[in-house]
Amino acid sequence: MLSAVPHQMMFLFFPALMAMAAAMDLLTMKIPNRLSALLAIGYFAAALLTGAPMHDIAMHALCGAAMLALTFAFFSFGWIGGGDAKLAAATALWLGWSPLAEYGLASAIAGGALTLLILTGRRMALPKALASQAWIARLHNAKSGIPYGIALALGGMIVYPETQFWGLLAVR
Repeated sequence: MLSAVPHQMMFLFFPALMAMAAAMDLLTMKIPNRLSALLAIGYFAAALLTGAPMHDIAMHALCGAAMLALTFAFFSFGWIGGGDAKLAAATALWLGWSPLAEYGLASAIAGGALTLLILTGRRMALPKALASQAWIARLHNAKSGIPYGIALALGGMIVYPETQFWGLLAVR
């Protein structure tokens, strides 16, 4: 059985890194590779620490790999950024197959709302006080993309309570 401190750290690891990914994408329009790598490594550490069966770990790994293949196809068409593709794959690794459709739906709804919000904001004049902030000016620029990592992170955090990890960790 895990002691309280490692249990709490594992319980918060995924949401904390998802929040970091969203913040990084908002502020820089980039999701660092090391963040997605930490998510992936963290999954395997958490799975091993909770005694997840090797079959479950393998199925989660397959889910993450399938998501990586799908999202890199999206990246190759220019539909999403490379950081978004890696974040979605690392998230799928944590979630597994069962809540994957819900993750896609939650991320799509959040992404649609985020896109409408940003596109609406771009139609308005940006006050000088806000224009001096590089990240706000970048968001306001019509040639900039949408920081979709925010939607992917939000979708992941919405679905996280439905995962087997939540059940294992919340029982404590």
